[in-house]
Amino acid sequence: MSQRALPEGRYGNSTRKPLNKWGRWGLLAVAVAVGAVVAFVGYRNLGTKPIEAKQTAFILLGDDSVKVSFEVSRDQPERPAVCIIRARSKDGDEAGRREVLVPPGNAVVVETTVLRTSKPPVTGEVYGCSYQVPPYLSTS
Repeated sequence: MSQRALPEGRYGNSTRKPLNKWGRWGLLAVAVAVGAVVAFVGYRNLGTKPIEAKQTAFILLGDDSVKVSFEVSRDQPERPAVCIIRARSKDGDEAGRREVLVPPGNAVVVETTVLRTSKPPVTGEVYGCSYQVPPYLSTS
């Protein structure tokens, strides 16, 4: 088979001009800026959280309540915090929920609370914690 020549003027010039000095620096600057934004977003989303909690124990007190102990670690122990504790039933539904005020104190504290439930509970767990304490829980 012989090669056919492309029609002139239809596909343009096949040679590309290389980037000039400023074009390369501009491309490098954009790449560095995008990398910095990705690193910042990753740090904010995957870095250490200002307040964390984990369940340390739970005791089923009957078909209508569960006692939950949990440990709270915070980076600003002088600030009060609120933790949401919940109980789950056998079918996975949320059977009870409670907001617990964690007063200012040590950087790591252990708290215990009792939740009343609408169904027989099978577990108690920490849903999450925050420094945004609602006014009705505030001690001041």
